[in-house]
Amino acid sequence: MKRLFLKILCSAPLFLLLSACDKGFQEMNVDPNKYAEVIPEYRFTRALLDGVSTNFTGAAYLTIGQSMQHFATYKEVPAAGDKYFNYGYSTGNWNAYAGTGAGQGSVISTRQVIDAVASNSANVNKLSVARIWKAYIFHRLTDLYGDIPYFDAGKALSDKNYGPKYDTQQAIYADLLKELDESIKAFDPTKATFGNADLLYGGDVNKWKKFAYSLMLRLGMRLTEVDAAMAKTWVEKAIAGGVILEDADRAVIAYVDGSQVASRNFIAAGLLSTDYITPGGDNVEGGKLAKTLIDHLKATKDPRLNVISIVWTTTDGKTFTADTTTALQSGMPNAAYNNLPANFNSFSEPNPNTLLKYSSPLLVLGNAEMNLLLAEAAVRGWNSGTTATVAYNNAVKAGMRQWALFGTGGVISDAKINAYLTANPYKTSGTVAEQMEQIHTQKWVSLFLEDEYEIFSNWRRTGYPVLKPTNYPGNLTGGKIPTRFVIPDSEETYNRTNFVEARTRQGGTNTLSSVVWWDK
Repeated sequence: MKRLFLKILCSAPLFLLLSACDKGFQEMNVDPNKYAEVIPEYRFTRALLDGVSTNFTGAAYLTIGQSMQHFATYKEVPAAGDKYFNYGYSTGNWNAYAGTGAGQGSVISTRQVIDAVASNSANVNKLSVARIWKAYIFHRLTDLYGDIPYFDAGKALSDKNYGPKYDTQQAIYADLLKELDESIKAFDPTKATFGNADLLYGGDVNKWKKFAYSLMLRLGMRLTEVDAAMAKTWVEKAIAGGVILEDADRAVIAYVDGSQVASRNFIAAGLLSTDYITPGGDNVEGGKLAKTLIDHLKATKDPRLNVISIVWTTTDGKTFTADTTTALQSGMPNAAYNNLPANFNSFSEPNPNTLLKYSSPLLVLGNAEMNLLLAEAAVRGWNSGTTATVAYNNAVKAGMRQWALFGTGGVISDAKINAYLTANPYKTSGTVAEQMEQIHTQKWVSLFLEDEYEIFSNWRRTGYPVLKPTNYPGNLTGGKIPTRFVIPDSEETYNRTNFVEARTRQGGTNTLSSVVWWDK
């Protein structure tokens, strides 16, 4: 016992030393540039920015922008949508689940916000806004991929769930609509909001209600070919609730030019870094505006042509001018070349004075689309509040006015807008098919570049505009315009059981030619 006592006594200073060192190590291992817990306001801002910008270049520009024939390329490698190559570009949006880079991880961020505010009734407005934003993120994901992890998504950190099950798109849509409905009803104007951390509305509850009803209208109309009764119910509910119809209610994120890359408009940054860097030369991805788009704008005498499109002209081969003259505008045919064409510089590019400004805003959800959906609802007999003609005309006016957000180069005068409507009147006496084609072709123009995802979904649902597919040698679809994004191969490795079950449920394929539930 005496020897044991002496050993303990001699060891005591060592224990004290280790204890002192341990306290120091704890502080040393704390990253001073990160918070130890979620700050809902900061995380919500991140969720907004990530939710709109994930994989823009690979998905919205190269895959959808080309397949919807807004853009074209002569090169083969980036021809995801032009020649139906390289499905790998379509997997990048999956990073919304767990990505950590810029424009990624929106699912995780939104889940963290919801978890952080859900237990305090004083945060009911913050919770409602976060739930609405969750619906926005997931409707885009499920529209791209079909059946995806939804109810278990974003729970790797909170629940250690690293193998989330895949839910059917039908179940996802039902819950998204429920989430929107419940969130709207839960708003309390006496409670706190995200304030300035809310980049869309600065915490304005009434505008968030309109945003939610607008998203409800979009989702309800998505169901027309698969469940018309359900579609009608939600469309009528959204219209009665009140959607975005006025310019002042548009959901817009303002970006600024400067050294902080994250503050720049990601569309401008993406286009400038991948293609439209130096005037008068080859572009990195070989891209230009597509013949289908430019021909349509010229044929209809659409004044938006001179806002979005330019041709570089020069007299000395050194100094170039961004020329918006209508007669000069010429789109490059899709899948027409595999080498630099001799007349490459004669094709139209995005206007650097509007589309390619780092300070350009992003229109997340606007009144042009909502008025077009009201026009469709009127044609279907689901909207007695206005006629299809009035709603369509309002949509055209809103779709042209919105370009003023991009500065003086985007302003379209009332005279030009009225001249366009005179030259292209709504087909009031046309067949249902003719009216639908006019409505949804207008949507293809109105949402150009701002929301290629919605254009892609709307085209799959309606078939408009009518696009002529390309059939480039060696394409991955047999000459069919891609209809779904491909879930990355990593899912078959890390979440195999759930992935295979979902793949089997959706016809056993995971290709660019697969289809989602509502696409009939």
